[in-house]
Amino acid sequence: MMNSLRGNVLYGQSGGPTAVINASAFGLIQEALKHHDLIPEIYAMKYGIKGALNGDLICINDQDDADLVKLPSTPGAAFGSVRYKLKDFAVDDTDFCHLLAVLIQYNIRFFFLNGGNDSMDTCDKIDRYLKQKGYRCQVIGIPKTIDNDLPVTDHSPGYGSAAKYIANTMMEIVCDTISYPKSKVAIVEIMGRHTGWLTASSHIATHNGSGPDLIYLPEISFDFEQFLADVKRIYTEKNRCVIAVSEGVSDCEGHFLGLSSRARDDFGHAMLGGVAHTLADLVSAKLGYETRPMELGLVQRCASHLQSKVDLKEAMLVGKVALRRALAGDSGVMICIKREQNRPYKSSYFTHPFADIANGETKIPRTMINASGNGLNDSFLDYVLPLVQGEVKPKYKDGVVGFCHIK
Repeated sequence: MMNSLRGNVLYGQSGGPTAVINASAFGLIQEALKHHDLIPEIYAMKYGIKGALNGDLICINDQDDADLVKLPSTPGAAFGSVRYKLKDFAVDDTDFCHLLAVLIQYNIRFFFLNGGNDSMDTCDKIDRYLKQKGYRCQVIGIPKTIDNDLPVTDHSPGYGSAAKYIANTMMEIVCDTISYPKSKVAIVEIMGRHTGWLTASSHIATHNGSGPDLIYLPEISFDFEQFLADVKRIYTEKNRCVIAVSEGVSDCEGHFLGLSSRARDDFGHAMLGGVAHTLADLVSAKLGYETRPMELGLVQRCASHLQSKVDLKEAMLVGKVALRRALAGDSGVMICIKREQNRPYKSSYFTHPFADIANGETKIPRTMINASGNGLNDSFLDYVLPLVQGEVKPKYKDGVVGFCHIK
């Protein structure tokens, strides 16, 4: 049932971008434009919640339609993103006072933040503060993270496309390594702080005959001696060895193998990086093999030329559903995806309170990881394969893709 609330929309992007985050923005914008009687203006935060706090907003109604239609195929956060932690308003309500003033100034009655675990914490705090102040505003979270670690939802928009990129890239790397009778030990570092969903997606390549020989995830404590034994066994058999490893793997005491520095972000997360080089040095020193460490880096989340069609469709739909649920009176919830069936793949959407999602993590079940802890079982394939299906053909001009550029 449609509620009687009338006012403007404010949408923001938060945390690390994905190849389809802008598709969620486009879905929401498309849906909002259908309800001009209830939503006169649509605004976007410039650089996430910082833009909302500073009143630095972008009026979507002023943007060129020819640019906006490019949003679904545009990587990165088109409106700008940020990592910024709001304090508990019971301790310090400075940011919340600034935000409320901006919401009142622009008559914002529908607030959307597109992000992951930490972003849902931000949404939860804002929703509770506005309710305490008696300001009517529907606060809805739109899921997004390539890490695929959001609780409650079956999976997160952004993951399918990143998984598709990783699977295909690993196949290309393996094809290169088998070009010679004897190759270096290739160690590929893949994003993933506490969960290994991204690194696990390299198993799709193995399933297709050209994947890594060994896969190491944060869900399993890293055993150095077992690792060296695994590498020696594979290299002795094949004269080559390709390894996929999560940036967040840690030893039995919980210490990360790769720490780029002692620096931490606003949410207290350690800045990771370098695990491939750490392991490459170990292999060289202990086994005497030549190595080739590499990091897939940012391309894991910005390779829009390898978007999953399923991922793109679902990313757009969570934006549309978020707007519909806000108009129906929902607030304090995130849009979640329910897997109805695998073959053919079918999903539906529901809402769930922020309290059960904010700052939580969903790890890969132990049942999906092999007994040795250095690979995946086929049960993981049942989960991931539907999410990487379908190709999205980029539109080229003069050999390059045209992206959306927000004014």
